[in-house]
Amino acid sequence: MGSNEPKMRISERALTVWKLYGWISAIITTIIAAGVITLAVLFDWSVWFIVGGVVVPILEIILFVYVFPTLKWRRWRYEVREEEIELQHGIFIVKRTLVPMVRVQHVDTEQGPILRKYRLATISISTAATLHQIPALDIDEADALRDSISALARVAEDDV
Repeated sequence: MGSNEPKMRISERALTVWKLYGWISAIITTIIAAGVITLAVLFDWSVWFIVGGVVVPILEIILFVYVFPTLKWRRWRYEVREEEIELQHGIFIVKRTLVPMVRVQHVDTEQGPILRKYRLATISISTAATLHQIPALDIDEADALRDSISALARVAEDDV
């Protein structure tokens, strides 16, 4: 990536959380695959059902536990400036977004049970048209960033 990309990274603990999400998904896929394999054996379906029932969960584990979380974490960057918030994310297609402070309507932090366990939170930035998120920030950093964006948005609004 270029040198003009946003400077801030999300927490490295995001890797652990995203890998955990990958394992949860893979376990569900494996249970479904076991059911398909069982039906394929019982009803003498094509051997491809058995092959698929073995290959699909293995591919899911490789991609969603090992490959994608690392790529996703490397690409995720953000920067909050006086007049705008810059976001960069994506695995294969890297998306860069500028959110003008004057468009920010409100800022929230969100934390489900898994994020809470790892002391992480997601910031949601609402504009009239869209919702932007910065995932998996350290909880203290998320709270400070929420307050900072909120203050900058009020200043930008007052200047208009």
